[in-house]
Amino acid sequence: MRILGIETSCDETAAAVVEDRRVLSSVVLSQAVHSDFGGVVPEIASREHIKAIVPIVGSALDEAGTGLEAVDRVAVTVGPGLIGSLIVGVAFAKSLCFATGKPLLGVDHIESHVAANYVAFGEIPEPFLCLVISGGHTHLFIVEAPLSMKLVGSTLDDAAGEAFDKVARMLGLRYPGGPEIEREALGGDPRAIDFPRPVLQEGYDFSFSGLKTAVKYFVDRHQGEVSPGLRADIAASFQQAVADVLVEKTLRAARNLDVRSVSAVGGVASNSFIRGQLAHGAAAVGLKTLLPPPDLCTDNAVMVAMTGLLHVASGRTSDPSISPYSTMSYPRA
Repeated sequence: MRILGIETSCDETAAAVVEDRRVLSSVVLSQAVHSDFGGVVPEIASREHIKAIVPIVGSALDEAGTGLEAVDRVAVTVGPGLIGSLIVGVAFAKSLCFATGKPLLGVDHIESHVAANYVAFGEIPEPFLCLVISGGHTHLFIVEAPLSMKLVGSTLDDAAGEAFDKVARMLGLRYPGGPEIEREALGGDPRAIDFPRPVLQEGYDFSFSGLKTAVKYFVDRHQGEVSPGLRADIAASFQQAVADVLVEKTLRAARNLDVRSVSAVGGVASNSFIRGQLAHGAAAVGLKTLLPPPDLCTDNAVMVAMTGLLHVASGRTSDPSISPYSTMSYPRA
C-alpha cells in the first residue's frame, strides 16, 4: 500500500510517500516569512501554501521515484489547525483524487503526531502515554491502540509552544521561539530564577499562562534592559519550568494509569533539553521512553501518510465531501 501524505495545518507545506510503513520520501517547506511578524500570520500562511503545494508534492513524488499513478491513496490533514491553510491542502488533495480516481483519506493532525511513534518504532506495546506538545497544542493521551486514544490532560490556557514563542519575543529573540530559547538557555543557569510551575500538583492538566506572565513581570522589572547573561538565565529558567511541569504531569499519569511507556511528539518535543528531562525522569521510575527523531516531531507529512495507512488497516474511509476544521475535542479517559 503506497500512500501520498499532504500536510498544511499551519506554516509548513509538506508532502511524503510511505509504502507499507517504509518512508520513500519526505519534503517539508517552512515559511520563513513569518519571522518578520513574530508569529504566524494566517492569511500569509494560506498564500504561501498555495504557492508551494504543487512543487512540494512534485518533489515528494520525484524523491520517492514514483508517479502519481502508482499511489494507492492520498491522505491529507483536515484539522485541527489554521482553517485557511487547511483549506489549501484539502482542496488540493480532493482535486488529485477527483482527477485520478484515488481514494481520499482525511486524517486528524493530533492523531498524526501520535502516529509518528509507529513510524519511528514500529509495533509498540499498548497502552502507552503520548504527550503532544506544539505551538497550538498541549495534550496528554493514553493510546490504547493505533487510532484509539483518550485524552488524559490538556492545557487550560496557552500551549507550551505558544509560551515559548511569546517569551522569546519578550527577550528580543526571533520567531519561531522554541529553537531560539533552547539556544539561549545553553549559556544560562536553569535554577537562577524561580519561575512558577502552574498547577504542578493538580491532576494532569497544564497551564502556561501564569508562567509566561511571570517572565513578563521579571523582564519589565528590568525595564527591558536585559543583559546577554541575564537573558540566558531567563531562557534557561523558563525552559526548566516548562520541562518540570511536562515531565511531572506525564510521570504522574503514567504511575496512576499503570502504563510502562511514555512518548513525546510535536514541535516542542524536538527540544533536546525537554527530551532529556523526560527520558531521565522516566528512567528513574522504570519507564520506557519513546522519542521519535526531531524531524518526525515537527509538522511533516510522513506522519500523515502513516495515519492514512492506519486508517486503511482499520477499515476507515473518508467521504469525498469532508471539510477542514480548526478545532477538535477528543474523548476523555
